[in-house]
Amino acid sequence: MNNPDASAKEIERAIKDLKAVGVQLFTNVNGRPLDLPEFLPIFEKMAGYDLPIWIHPARNSSFSDYKTEEKSKYEIFWCIGWPYETGAAMIRIVFAGYFDRWPNLKIVTHHMGGVIPSNEGRLGPGYDVLGVRTPDEDYTGLLKRLKRRPLDYFRLYYGDTATFGSRLAVKYGLEFFGPDNVLFGTDFPFPPMKGYGSVGDVLLLVEEIAGDAEVSSKIFEINARKLLNL
Repeated sequence: MNNPDASAKEIERAIKDLKAVGVQLFTNVNGRPLDLPEFLPIFEKMAGYDLPIWIHPARNSSFSDYKTEEKSKYEIFWCIGWPYETGAAMIRIVFAGYFDRWPNLKIVTHHMGGVIPSNEGRLGPGYDVLGVRTPDEDYTGLLKRLKRRPLDYFRLYYGDTATFGSRLAVKYGLEFFGPDNVLFGTDFPFPPMKGYGSVGDVLLLVEEIAGDAEVSSKIFEINARKLLNL
């Protein structure tokens, strides 16, 4: 991604020659946000193919938790930094107007959208008055240009169920994105981690939260077939 032109060519090769059904991007490129103009052709190309982009958080210990420090402590960068990182990337894409520009844009957020579903209360009324907390920026024109309420754009994303087996995260995500925008996701094969559970455990968890066979079927198969044009 530090060479967007080469990335665009590789996307074309992967999809046309290798029959790939999507691409994965990280939430930042060497610390740069995904909504910079140089990365726009990537989104344009994937919208043109009508295939999804997976977005996975990327943040290491060099991302400090406080301005006065040079690195993150206690693996905060990973434990809560990754969910924040996912949410920040989603917000930047929303306000870049990409969903208005390409109405069929498909973006899957790993880990059920990070911090987004559980912060619906802030995203809704908070972004309805975007700019009131930022004295040196005028966002009134941006809000007028958007074709939807800001909160509604976040429901256009897809979320996957790879949440380290968190029942609440899956529940919040399913309620926020809706059964048509949730996919079964897993970070396996990684070594077993205490409290994570097996793939089978996660399957049972998702089935339990889904509540019925129709919703489970969407999460495990139907949504993916539609999303990937299979």
